[in-house]
Parts: sequence; C-alpha cells; structure tokens
Amino acid sequence: MAILTWIPPSPVAVTASWDTQQRPSYNPNAPRKLKPTPNLKPSPPITLPTRTDPSVFDILKRPSQEVTPVKVDLDDTYLGYERWLPTPPKVEKPRSVFSAATLAYIGDCIYELYARRHFLYPPLSIEEYNDRVTSVVRCEAQDALLKELLNDSFLSNTERDVLRWGKNINSAKTRTKKRAGAAVYNRASSLETLIGYLYLTNVNRLEKLMVRLGFSTGASAEMILKEINGAKPVQ
Repeated sequence: MAILTWIPPSPVAVTASWDTQQRPSYNPNAPRKLKPTPNLKPSPPITLPTRTDPSVFDILKRPSQEVTPVKVDLDDTYLGYERWLPTPPKVEKPRSVFSAATLAYIGDCIYELYARRHFLYPPLSIEEYNDRVTSVVRCEAQDALLKELLNDSFLSNTERDVLRWGKNINSAKTRTKKRAGAAVYNRASSLETLIGYLYLTNVNRLEKLMVRLGFSTGASAEMILKEINGAKPVQ
C-alpha cells in the first residue's frame, strides 16, 4: 500500500510597487509637443477684414430695375386681384378679446409674410431667401424700424397706445431676448402687437403701415406678374 505525503511548496517572495504621482489618461488624439525648429522665421500676422452687416433699411431696398409703383384702390381688390392676406376673423374690439401676446403672436406671422413676399423677386436660392428674411425679422431689425416710425406723425394716438400696451408683454427668458436685451425685445414685440391689431381691425391701414416700414407691395407684385408670367401690368 502506497503512502502519499504532502510537502508544502517553498515560499515565494513577491515584490510590488505603485506610482504615487497622478498621471492623465492616455489620449491618442492629443496634439504632440514638437520640438522647435531652429532658424525658422515666424509668419507675418494675418489681418482679417472686419465684417459690417448692412442695416435693415439697406436690406429692404429694392433692386435697381424696380418699376414705378402703380396706384391701386385698396378698398376691394389688390392689384386687380383679391387680397393676398388670409381673411381675418371679425372682431370689433380685439383688445377686449385677445391679450397683447396673442396679437403679437399673429402679428409676427403677418410681418414675416410681408418679409418673404418682399424678397420674392428677383428669384434667389433658398439660402439667400432665408438670409434676407432672417435679417429683417430679427428683433433688432424690428426695433430699428419702429424707432424710425416713431420719429414722425404717421401713427395715430390709438396705434401708439397699442404699442405701449404691447411693450408690456411679460414673456419668458429666451435666447433671443438674452441676445438682444429686454428693451429691444419688448419694443419689437410691441410692433408685432400693432401689426396683429391692424390685421384684425383695418387691413388697409396695415398695408399702409408696412409700406411705410419699407416693405414693397405694388411694384414687387407687378414685376413678378410682368417678368415671370408675361402678364400685362395692372393699370
């Protein structure tokens, strides 16, 4: 009978070490430090031209081939056609029905519709359309147009009262309001409130207001009908 005897292994000495200095993790995309090349002349500094954005008044100017505007009776038709704006709901006293923020909401839509129609001719790319329209629908541009409008006696006392009413709209903080400032944002909202108010009460007066701000109406539409569709200009 065989007897098995267990013999313990001899002890093995194990040594360990650790790094006491914290090192950043390895980043394969990190730029490598290159040794400076001797006798290398530094490149001259590059001066970039300063960009100057055109004002909203320059943007709204029509091209040089603008035709002479025609006189149109705004009572029933517009350039011989039915009105191009959607028919507003019949509200005798909008201020008693809607809030200033509601009128500014619909006024913002009407304002942008005028802006898009203004730049419809000559035909442009979609990117150019968006750039031009964005330049005039910004609150800074609306503020500049409103300041110019307030310098004369075009607005009635009622319309100026609507502007003061729309200026006091309490709105949440947005990136646009943070960029332009509360004062500019509120004045732009007051202009949109007035546009919404006139859209519901007096479309003829709204048309005159938008023309006074610099948006084209008769000349632009007649150019499109004449040059693109080959229609005779409206007399």
